[in-house]
Amino acid sequence: MRILLVNPFGSNWIEGLKGSAETSVRMAPIGILSIAAYLAGKGFKVKVADCRIPAARANEAIKKMLLFKPDMAGFTATTSGFIDAYRIAEALKNADPGIRIIFGGVHVSALRGNILENFPCIDYVINGEGEKAMAELAAGASLDSIQGLVYRNGSGIKDNGVRTDLCELDSLPFPAYNMLEGFPKAFQPPLFNYPKFPSATMISSRGCPYQCSYCDRSVFRKSFRYNSADYLYEQMAFLRKEFNIRHIFFYDDLFTFHRNRIEEFCGLMQKNPLHMTFNCAVRVGHIDDDLLKMLKAAGCWMVSIGMESGDPGLLARHKSNMKLEEVRNTVRSIQRCNIRVKGLFMMGLPGETEQSIRKTADFIETLELDDVNMTKFTPFPGSPIYKTVREEGEFKEDWELMNCMNFVFVPHGIASAERLDELYRQSLKKFYTNKNWLRKFGPLMFKSPHSTFRMLRNLPTFLRVKNEFAPRNK
Repeated sequence: MRILLVNPFGSNWIEGLKGSAETSVRMAPIGILSIAAYLAGKGFKVKVADCRIPAARANEAIKKMLLFKPDMAGFTATTSGFIDAYRIAEALKNADPGIRIIFGGVHVSALRGNILENFPCIDYVINGEGEKAMAELAAGASLDSIQGLVYRNGSGIKDNGVRTDLCELDSLPFPAYNMLEGFPKAFQPPLFNYPKFPSATMISSRGCPYQCSYCDRSVFRKSFRYNSADYLYEQMAFLRKEFNIRHIFFYDDLFTFHRNRIEEFCGLMQKNPLHMTFNCAVRVGHIDDDLLKMLKAAGCWMVSIGMESGDPGLLARHKSNMKLEEVRNTVRSIQRCNIRVKGLFMMGLPGETEQSIRKTADFIETLELDDVNMTKFTPFPGSPIYKTVREEGEFKEDWELMNCMNFVFVPHGIASAERLDELYRQSLKKFYTNKNWLRKFGPLMFKSPHSTFRMLRNLPTFLRVKNEFAPRNK
């Protein structure tokens, strides 16, 4: 059995602005790498096709996939990447109708049967995590016995429900980084978010106990599982030894949720140093001064916090159990430990107004953050807000534009998408021209030399993108 796993090109662009691939963020697709390692461990022949690395035309990438002669092709796809993934699936199916096409990920887990009804080239959808379901499908198990599988059954569609026998995370092999062409140097993290290069991505937990209105991960239920401290340390040691990785991005929403695990992990990093640094994300309420000191000693370079809005009303509505003063105190605690702080914000939520946007910009200014990530609210299928979002404003449901980089939704409190874009640009300008940020940026160019090199090497592209984000109205 030969299994192809595909990470599609996707649509990681702003509407009307393409061609910035050489400067865009490209991170390893950990989900399919985990499935690849699991399937390889079961004896299957596996190939990973990450269409973003190296940059290639679609026809060339598809030819390479067909040369592998797959029996099955599994696709992971975000909402914005789904259409592109389906185009590839159609091409594979047209070239060889015998290839079985499987789709997984949050987008199809939310829509399940609707996907099979409207996209005939897809044979199966896997709802939830995919390791066991893919292995059972490849091994020829009866379809009705595979938990999480959605498939056509005669003239209808059969949904086997959610999987209950979930993977024990410490029993999984490390993701198959070795199957990625160009890893690690072809993968580019966010600029000035790392001190050392090359870097890699790790995910040390699955699930989330919270229920934020905008989050599509709620389709995976409220379960929360995590790897042990020993597993994390061993995976980092493996990456250091095999690929000379020097910096890790932990893409967990709740890295410090289980305190004892993080205390043990920090202890291992101090007892047997790997000479690596790492970034992580924390949630307000799951961090304190003592734990921050441990993280710093273990090599933590930057902490990200999901803040979403500086308007108390919006925060109360969309973010579970978080207060602005708690955010402010947490940021100060991180700064006291000499760890960089990145604030994660979201503009255009239902209920947003020009006044709330200005409140957020003012709040950001008071925090003296090292960096911000301001995404554009996108009502993803599977998120709680998706069901009622059309009552809250105008929603242009174009999946290829739903990448958090385009305003596909305009709340009633804003005149138009164009006005929302202008407010977005003004907010970014306010942050990046603030004297606090400018004061920090000079030294940062020396603290993250690889970022500085990337910026200078691609300076024309950066200037073009910078101009795109500049306010249009003086």
